[in-house]
Amino acid sequence: MTAPRQFRLTLACPDRLGIAAAVAQCIVDHGGWVQEAHNHAETDDPHFFMRVAIEHASLAPRLDDFQRAFEALAARFAMRWSLADSARPKRIVLMVSKQAHCLYDLLGRMQAGELPGQIVAVISNHPDLRGLVEWHGLPFHHVPVTPDTKPAAFAEVERLHAAYGAELIVLARYMQVLPPALCARQAGRILNIHHSFLPSFVGARPYHQAHARGVKLIGATCHYVTADLDEGPIVEQDVIRIDHADRIEDLVRTGQDVEKAVLARGLRFHLEDRVIVHGHRTVVFR
Repeated sequence: MTAPRQFRLTLACPDRLGIAAAVAQCIVDHGGWVQEAHNHAETDDPHFFMRVAIEHASLAPRLDDFQRAFEALAARFAMRWSLADSARPKRIVLMVSKQAHCLYDLLGRMQAGELPGQIVAVISNHPDLRGLVEWHGLPFHHVPVTPDTKPAAFAEVERLHAAYGAELIVLARYMQVLPPALCARQAGRILNIHHSFLPSFVGARPYHQAHARGVKLIGATCHYVTADLDEGPIVEQDVIRIDHADRIEDLVRTGQDVEKAVLARGLRFHLEDRVIVHGHRTVVFR
């Protein structure tokens, strides 16, 4: 069943009296029919966050007038805001290395029509997964990365990203550290899956680190990428129980199931405009 077409309004601003009422009144004044609404107020750092899904047909005839009115409202409350049309799926570039489990999962969801976005290309620093990607009818770009070629390689990644008109990069177990300048230019538009329950076991070989510490839970974290390794705002996490008898290989096998599920959920939240970044944290309206 096809989801109803919506406008998705998201906003963040310093908290004060009357924000929700003013937003609702502006929508009503322009004929908007609210289908879903969520809001949240932070108390330690007083900020207000809101996501409203509006029936497309109810607002579309007066969209220009609504946007002008909302710009004035946003200025009044010092809002950061955006209005997205659900009928315009976000364009995604996937980046992978050699491990294929997250790639298989996302391509399968795309094939099944479960992914509310459009994968437009796959970039890898290894050629191994070309056949899989091209079987799904997608372009595959092999962009090798070495210490000597890293600047040129990531310049090519940015060129491809722009050429495909992509709005989001998803690191589906891409085992390279992105340059800080690229992270800054695409802030809030690069999702990564890290194979641990952050902030535990950052960096390389987290399953080995977890095994060495004898932990009883392992997990995965979907987060936005920043210049600080594995410290970007967290979008989604989950864990699974293990025990003393599990070997490192068991942790890897078990953890990969969690990685796939967490990345898919985090990606869906982003594609449905359910995530608002606030400093080092996120507000996620599920």
